[in-house]
Amino acid sequence: MLAIKKNIPLLLKTLLMFGFGYFFWLMLKITLEYVPFNPNVSFLMIKQTEVHDRPEYLSFFYTHVYTSIFVLISGFLAILRKNFGIENFHRNIGKVYIFLILILAAPSGIYMGFFANGSFLSKVSFVILGSLWWFTTYKAYQSARKKRFKEHKQWMWRSFALTLSALTLRIWKVIIVYLFHPNPMDVYQIIAWLGWIPNILLIEYLIAKKHI
Repeated sequence: MLAIKKNIPLLLKTLLMFGFGYFFWLMLKITLEYVPFNPNVSFLMIKQTEVHDRPEYLSFFYTHVYTSIFVLISGFLAILRKNFGIENFHRNIGKVYIFLILILAAPSGIYMGFFANGSFLSKVSFVILGSLWWFTTYKAYQSARKKRFKEHKQWMWRSFALTLSALTLRIWKVIIVYLFHPNPMDVYQIIAWLGWIPNILLIEYLIAKKHI
C-alpha cells in the first residue's frame, strides 16, 4: 500500500508530461501552419481586415505566435528542473522564459487583444490576460533578483498558469463546441475568459493551501 502511495506522484507527473506533450504537439502543428510567413492560412483568414488595414498587425502576430511556442516549452522545462543534472539549467531556461514573455510574447499579445474577435468583452479579456501575463512574469523576475525564491516560485507558477491559457483555451473550445454547438462568435467570447480564469484560480488555491 505504501509503495502505491509513493508511486502516485510519479504517475501524476508522468500523466502531466504526456498530456503536456500531446497538447504542445498540437500547438506546434498550429504554429507551423504560419511557416513560412503566410497571411492566408488558418486564423489569419478571418483577420484579413487587420492584415490589409494595419501593416504592423502581421509583425505583432508572428512575434506572438513564434515566441509563444518557445515560452511554453521553456516554462515546462523549468518546472521539471529537478529531473535534469545540468548545472544552472533552471536559471538559464528561466531567463529564456522571462525574456521572451516580457519583451516579445506578452506585449504582442496585448496588442492583438485590442483586435480580438467577438465583442468588446473578448477584447477586454485578452488585454487583461496579456497584462497579467507580463506583470506576473515581471514579479517573478523581480523576486528572483532580490533572492526571494519562495515568492519567485509562486509568481512563476502564476505566470505559467497564464501561459497555459494557450492550451486550455483550445481545450475548452473543443468541449463547448462538442457539447453545445453554439455560434462561433459566442464560443470565442466564452473561451476568452474561460481559457485563463480557472487556471489562475487553481494556482491561487494551491498557493493558499501551501501546495506551491
